[in-house]
Amino acid sequence: MKRKTVRQAFLRSIPVMAGYLVLGIGFGVLMHNAGYGLPWSLAMSLLIYAGSMQYVGVGLLSGGAAVITAILTTVMVNARHLFYSISMIRLYRDAGRYKPYLIFALTDETYSLLCGGEAPDVENAALYRFLVSLFNHSYWVIGSVLGSLLGSVLPFSTKGIEFSMTALFLASFAEQWGRKENRIPAAAGLIGTLLSLLVFGPERFLIPAMLLITLVLTLLRGSLGGKGVES
Repeated sequence: MKRKTVRQAFLRSIPVMAGYLVLGIGFGVLMHNAGYGLPWSLAMSLLIYAGSMQYVGVGLLSGGAAVITAILTTVMVNARHLFYSISMIRLYRDAGRYKPYLIFALTDETYSLLCGGEAPDVENAALYRFLVSLFNHSYWVIGSVLGSLLGSVLPFSTKGIEFSMTALFLASFAEQWGRKENRIPAAAGLIGTLLSLLVFGPERFLIPAMLLITLVLTLLRGSLGGKGVES
């Protein structure tokens, strides 16, 4: 039964593998070009595991940013986790020994795979979610290591490589939209983000957008059958 759960989790994670290996390689290359070798890339991907924040972190490290600047930037970039992680409380409540890692490893893409709450094997649901999270994390770490190694032996131009995270977010959105089960949450996210971008500008729109989206989904929760926030 557990072998079946491992297989199901791996198959579920394959779309993320395709993105994380490429994005991890990009991060590793950026780190190497900034003067930070393999140990730095490996440690950041193992212990921070924050995707877009790791890309931003390259600039913070190479620019000698102050600690308070790094803290505030991290809060701003990852503020979205405070909002969408709320919908995972029910799923993670009975996760037992897996819970600390599940909380740590909740990235945008892992959330996209798990937010629906479906688990192929109900009896091993916590293990399934743990394995999906672990597989995704391992892809990111492997990509980062490969990127650092490639950056040390091959010349790379890193111009525009930071757009890769945006591309992955767009792919995740397209996957959610293509399910056609309930497009209201996706539409609320898109419209709320665009409105906040127009009102607050590109430097300050993130937190207002998250607040607006959360408010809209909370108000629509009843009409969405109780799944507004979870979607």
